[in-house]
Amino acid sequence: MISKEVEKLLLKVQKPGRYVGGELNQVIKNKKDVEIRFAFCFPDTYEVGMSHLGMKILYSQFNSVPYIWCERVFAPWLDMEELMVKNNIPLYALESGDPISDFDFIGFTLQYELSFTNVLNMLKLGNIPILTKDRMDLGLTNIVVAGGPCACNPEPIADFIDLFFIGEGEEVDIEVMELFRKCRAENKTRQEFLELAAQIQGVYVPSLYDVEYNEDGTIKSFTPKNNAPKTIHKRLIMDMDNLYYPDNFVVPLVEIVHDRAVQEIFRGCIRGCRFCQAGFLYRPVREKSPETIDRQCHLLCRNTGYDEVSLSSLSSSDYSKIVELLTKLNKWSQDEQVSISLPSLRVDGFTDEIMSKIKTVRKSGLTFAPEAGSQRLRDVINKNVQEDELLNTCTVAFGGGWTTVKLYFMIGLPTETFEDVAEIANLGQKVVDAYYHCPNHSKGKSVRVTVSASSFVPKPFTPFQWEPQDTIEMLREKQQHLKNSITTKKITYNYHDSDTSFLEAVFARGDRKLCKAMEIAAERGFHFDGWSDCFDLQKWLDIFEEIGIDPAFYANRKRSFDEILPWDHIDYGVTKEFLIRECKKAYEDTPTPHCRLKCSNCGAAKYKGGVCFEKRESMV
Repeated sequence: MISKEVEKLLLKVQKPGRYVGGELNQVIKNKKDVEIRFAFCFPDTYEVGMSHLGMKILYSQFNSVPYIWCERVFAPWLDMEELMVKNNIPLYALESGDPISDFDFIGFTLQYELSFTNVLNMLKLGNIPILTKDRMDLGLTNIVVAGGPCACNPEPIADFIDLFFIGEGEEVDIEVMELFRKCRAENKTRQEFLELAAQIQGVYVPSLYDVEYNEDGTIKSFTPKNNAPKTIHKRLIMDMDNLYYPDNFVVPLVEIVHDRAVQEIFRGCIRGCRFCQAGFLYRPVREKSPETIDRQCHLLCRNTGYDEVSLSSLSSSDYSKIVELLTKLNKWSQDEQVSISLPSLRVDGFTDEIMSKIKTVRKSGLTFAPEAGSQRLRDVINKNVQEDELLNTCTVAFGGGWTTVKLYFMIGLPTETFEDVAEIANLGQKVVDAYYHCPNHSKGKSVRVTVSASSFVPKPFTPFQWEPQDTIEMLREKQQHLKNSITTKKITYNYHDSDTSFLEAVFARGDRKLCKAMEIAAERGFHFDGWSDCFDLQKWLDIFEEIGIDPAFYANRKRSFDEILPWDHIDYGVTKEFLIRECKKAYEDTPTPHCRLKCSNCGAAKYKGGVCFEKRESMV
């Protein structure tokens, strides 16, 4: 429940529904009946955060525990933040309206490197000291934790987070809450709690590790202390059918980015695209059964009122029983006028049978990600897609009534030439031509092809983690070359700002020396760096210059295979030897078969489950 002071401000801001709570399915508990209060903070706007599946899952799971009350907190947009600061209103949680300083845990999900400044800004708005060392006297309260994909390299914000969750959170989060409950009952200190938490698999406490550097700026050593483990191993959930999944979601009051029911169908990916961090972080592939998915989808639609279900995964058409699943879903979705969408289809997985199953209620545009225009470059990045597969798939879709196709590419990939860039435009033109060559295309309608090109960012735990990013100037030159190569108005060209991609690379591959830059940025009020309204690269470059950091050292430098990387003390299950082999194969233009065809010995079989373990067992 929001305060009267907040209520007075709402008429002065855009979208006041972002700040009031009170939605259908929100969880309200009596403060006297709970032992732990957890502020789940999403470091972006309400519309972005309320679309995030991980937040939906963990919010519901925490609240399924009687002694925990989890509430939602989002970053206020610029107008609201200004009014909150002016009127001395601290950042608050939506369910109770209480300031986040009243909470035992303040947890952040890290989905994007350019949200790091929002993490620090939200702590500031909540009157929470941003540095871990400045919170040590607070006792067992205001413990700042973080998880999510960007936690795979936590070093650029290591000075601000008490503990990180590494890997999948459903089990480890609850284990930490139980430890906290016990430590509080035994009057343990904050330091004692953190040292005990570090013994739990999947927990990383940065303050328990010292880092030394070589004269050239690279890392010399990474040393644990106070009995902290030398290597932090990720947490992984193997049994997807018995994994907690909510039967309802909080239904937003305002339109959000992805305003639909979302059902996770499997985790991991069999493909091994060499640029794709998620494809390596979430290995091995683990599937839910069609029966479980069907039951959970139906419950979600009944409890939320949504008329669309998105089947979430890294590659939906790689779900081994996709046709069986869609058949089950269609038994009730057609009668109840619910659309089923597959947002992550591969071009080699879209068949007539799948098409007939997903066009039952309404057709939206289809999205495919060839990633590179030329076959040579697709082999380099291990995107095992042939041009004729893409064109055949588009022809099938056009014959089924689709007229809109979105194609996603990357610019700046390792070994890329300007000829490779021009091939993106050529491939887009071939898709346009395929529409008009299709005898069954929608008569009287024009085709719309959108070509979106993001800038390649080398990420940790990928075969390209050692690769340099193209300079900003080179990326801009390639973007212009692609634009000039498009000769038809039937293709819409979108591209990402290369300035933000540069800073993303700095933070993605950075070390603890960047914490000082983050601290200064927080002092100067940096926030929403992922939004063009707020981002200013020059301000960041000024900070880097002040403290003697060359950002190109992190973004544009090729690293040697024997260098100690800032994230080498963290184990996501894929061996460094495998990543090195894959990097070398990229320079030979040699693809690697996907996991269902052949085990490539990446290391993830050690979890003794999932597709890679099953494949290896069948080969023995």
